[in-house]
Amino acid sequence: MPALIVIGSQWGDEGKGKLIDILSSKADFAVRYQGGANAGHTLKVQGEQIIVHLIPSAVFHPQVKCLISGGVVLDLEGLCEEIQSLKKSGKLENDKQLLISDSATLLLDQHKQLDQAREERAEKAKIGTTGKGIGPAYESRASRRALLFSDLFEEDTVLLRKLKEQFKETQYLLKNFYNKEPIPIDQTFEKIKNYREILKAYRCSNMSLLLYQALKQNKKVLFEGAQGALLDLYHGTYPYVTSSSTLAGGVLSACGLAFSPAPKIMAVAKAYSTRVGAGPFPTECPADSFSGRHLQETGQEFGATTGRRRRCGWLDLPALKYAIRLNGAGSLALMKLDVLTGLKEIKVCVAYQIGSKTVEDFPVQLRDLSKVQPVYKSFKAWEEDLSAVQAKEELSALALDYINFISEEVKIPIEIISVGPSRSQTLYLY
Repeated sequence: MPALIVIGSQWGDEGKGKLIDILSSKADFAVRYQGGANAGHTLKVQGEQIIVHLIPSAVFHPQVKCLISGGVVLDLEGLCEEIQSLKKSGKLENDKQLLISDSATLLLDQHKQLDQAREERAEKAKIGTTGKGIGPAYESRASRRALLFSDLFEEDTVLLRKLKEQFKETQYLLKNFYNKEPIPIDQTFEKIKNYREILKAYRCSNMSLLLYQALKQNKKVLFEGAQGALLDLYHGTYPYVTSSSTLAGGVLSACGLAFSPAPKIMAVAKAYSTRVGAGPFPTECPADSFSGRHLQETGQEFGATTGRRRRCGWLDLPALKYAIRLNGAGSLALMKLDVLTGLKEIKVCVAYQIGSKTVEDFPVQLRDLSKVQPVYKSFKAWEEDLSAVQAKEELSALALDYINFISEEVKIPIEIISVGPSRSQTLYLY
C-alpha cells in the first residue's frame, strides 16, 4: 500500500516523531500536513537528541523527500532556524530533499503577539495555547486575509501592501482592546525579506499534483500528523483544542488528495496518557502522587516546544477507541511502555461513571466529559527493565498481559512497541 497516515490518538506527544523516523526509512516521501511550530517531535538518532517543529521527522533519511503541505502554518523565523540548525549538524545537505507548498500560510510576529495578548487577557479562562500564533494564523486563512508562502516572493511593493492589508485589524485590536503596542508592519516587512534567499530553493508550486503522481507511480508516501485526535478542531475536547484538523481525514483537504485505494492508517498512543495545558483529563493522576511523579519524571514529560510540564495519567480506553474510530485506524503503535516499569500498580480506564450511569463511549460534549469518573481495571506492575528488550518474547508476562488486554479492547493489532527513545529500542510485532 503506497500511502500510510500516522496520527496521534491522544492529546498529542504520543511519540509520533520516533515512529515517523523509523517508518520513513522505507518511504519515498514524508508529508507534514497540518499544524505549525506548536508541534515538537523529539528524535534520538545515534545518541543525539534532536527536536523538529515544522520539517518532517523523516529528514534524517537523506533519500526521503520531505514535504510541508498547504495545510501547515509556517513560522518563517522558526523554519529558517530549523533549516540552518539541521544543516549545521550535517542534515538536509541536499536542498532538494525539502519542498514547501506555495499555498502554505505564513505565520508572522503579529500572529504571535495577538495569540499571547489573548491568553494573557483570558486569565482564568485560558485555553493553554503555546503562544506560537497558530490560532490567529489559521483565522487569517479562514478570513481570506492570509499571506501564503508564494506571497513571500512577490515584489517588495506588493508584499508590503499585502502585509498592511492583512494586519490592519490586528494592529487596531492590539492597541485599542489589548492595550499592547503593535509590532510595526514595516519591521515585519524588513525581517521577512531576509528569509527569501534561504527559502526560495524549497518552493513547490503544485504539491497536490506532485503527490498524486507519486501515488500513481506506487511511491511510498508517509503522512505525518501533529498534535492528536483529541485536540482536533471539530471532534476534540473543544474549546481546549488546536486550530486545525488533526485526523487522518485532514490529509485529504490539506494535501488536495482523494485516496484510491484507501491508505493504511496507524494510530500512535503512549502506554499511559498525558496532556499539556488546560482542558478535561479524566484519568489524570495528582501531580504529587507516586504514580503522577513516576510518569512525569521517568517519562521526561516536558513539552518539546514550550518546556511545560505535561499532566500525566492512566491510559484511557474510551478516549483511545474514540480516536481509532474517528481515524479509521487499522493498527496501533504503543509507545513508552518502558516508563511503566517500577510502578506499584498500573491502571487502565475501561469506562466512565456519570452519576448512576456507566458508559463506555467517549462523551463528545465538554459538559459531559467534565462530569465523568473513570472506571479502572488494575494490573500488577512489573519490575523488569524493558529498555534492552529486542523481541516480544523477551517481555515479562505482566507486560504482555497489559499489551494483549489493550489490543483486545481496541480491536486492532498493536504492530509496534517502543521501549525507549532510540531507534533500536523498538519491537515489531508483525
